[in-house]
Amino acid sequence: MTHWLSRYGLHPFDMIKTDIRDQPAYTLAEAARYLKVAPATLRSWVIGRSYERAAGTAQSSPLILPARMQPPMLSFWNLIEAHVLRSLRTDHGVSMDKLRRAISYAQRSLKIDRLLLSGELRTDAGKLLLERYGHLIELSASGQMAMRRLFNDHLARVEWDEWKFPVRLYPFASSRPPTADKPIAIDAKIAFGRPVLALRGIITATIAERIDAGESAADLAEDYDLSESDIEEAVLYERAA
Repeated sequence: MTHWLSRYGLHPFDMIKTDIRDQPAYTLAEAARYLKVAPATLRSWVIGRSYERAAGTAQSSPLILPARMQPPMLSFWNLIEAHVLRSLRTDHGVSMDKLRRAISYAQRSLKIDRLLLSGELRTDAGKLLLERYGHLIELSASGQMAMRRLFNDHLARVEWDEWKFPVRLYPFASSRPPTADKPIAIDAKIAFGRPVLALRGIITATIAERIDAGESAADLAEDYDLSESDIEEAVLYERAA
């Protein structure tokens, strides 16, 4: 069925500039902490990285265009892009150059704007991207299969709206291997996009601060009508490296 936007000659991306999900909301340090990515790594994705060449120092182009450049500020949708890159980059330690070429190939061939935000990543676009990516880094067939599994695990942490835009992210609780649990959520429309316990919408940083102030997990669980395990999940997320 054709969506009402198309009746007026509009595309969902026409709405991006006024959408709260595409407004500056996170510093690089905040985004890196929320996604459990090294700050220097995230900075290289957003700003690029200098490197030496025979003719002198050159600057690589960024993989993510931040919502604001000076100073760099990321939007909720930038968080999603970084979350996807985390799967493609940090799980395999592949060079930025090869990843940039793979993403460029997929965007050019599939004609999808902002590929890393696209719901199509869950279907044919993601399959083609990974096949091209695997070819560029010369992964074995079994290596590509493992990479697809990791990539799909990351995509399963994102909720999409009817226009196939990301609306909620369930970040990993730590930098350790992922689990199926999704206790923490980031939603641009809840708590100004700060991480919260998905069950009640309580900001995780608030819980960690109250624990650090000497309150017990049992007391907080009673206050928020949560289990002590929920409280521990919030603390784990906030204090994970």
